[in-house]
Amino acid sequence: MHSDLAEQTLTLVLTAVHLAAHDTNLYTFEAPDGRALPGAMPGAHIVLHLPNGVERQYSLTNYGPSLTEYTVGVKLDPKSRGGSLYMHNQLRVGIQIPVDPPRNNFPLVENADHVVLFAGGIGITPIYSMVKRLLELGRSWELHYSCRSRKDAAFVSELERHAQVHLHFDDEKGGVLPIAQIISTLPKNAHLYCCGPTPMLSAFENATVNWPSERIHVEYFTPKFAAAAEGGFVVELARSKKELTVPPGKSILQVVREAGIDVPYSCEEGICGACETRVISGVPDHRDSVLSESERKQNATMMICCSGSKSPRLVLDL
Repeated sequence: MHSDLAEQTLTLVLTAVHLAAHDTNLYTFEAPDGRALPGAMPGAHIVLHLPNGVERQYSLTNYGPSLTEYTVGVKLDPKSRGGSLYMHNQLRVGIQIPVDPPRNNFPLVENADHVVLFAGGIGITPIYSMVKRLLELGRSWELHYSCRSRKDAAFVSELERHAQVHLHFDDEKGGVLPIAQIISTLPKNAHLYCCGPTPMLSAFENATVNWPSERIHVEYFTPKFAAAAEGGFVVELARSKKELTVPPGKSILQVVREAGIDVPYSCEEGICGACETRVISGVPDHRDSVLSESERKQNATMMICCSGSKSPRLVLDL
């Protein structure tokens, strides 16, 4: 996060790197003086400000009201844009880096009658913390965990101990996880969670299109939509008493910052939720991957890093 939240950014030291699966490492960060860190519940992520200038958000595998360490899982992406490649090749134990404290756009509904978790590849990281929490609470749950191959699966020896865990390896099954088929058999009072690669998330969203939106929970690692770049509308900042025109090719966030207004932001792709802003009037063109369908319809908030406007004027609480 930047701007007025910058003072919340923590400087943490990398204390351990463990191999979790083929091309997947677990990175553990602690405070240099060993002090307690802000807590997080399952589904939360932190943002790492890497020394190469790249910022990346990674889901925590651990949770608690207060934590002594943050552990994230990072898979080496062959098409890495500088995040996973840098972490796998350059990060060494002892390095200190700025870390934004946890945010949670993917919270677990702890009192659900039944929870069904779908994880694909590295998407297991937030789901793994949910499994631990559901076991702790003694709730009803099941997990469908899919990877291309067994060697790609993290936490597998631990997860295999539980009868509620169904593992799917594409190379052994001769195809991808049949998400639609599984969902068609589920009780309608269940809460469904999915985190994984974009094709899996698309299949999940298509299969749950007739489910109540409050029972469907997804977490995107990459943007779901292209950012709005049409411009040509006016943004009125209610608190700052400013009126700004957003030209084609620029985001609301860029225009607001260029006008000298300090606002929190991080990923600039609509996946972290840091720039969420209250909408006073106007109709946003939502392009984020955070808000649910029902939240979009309410138009109460928007992510100003990637969303535009469907109305000629937007009034924002800035």
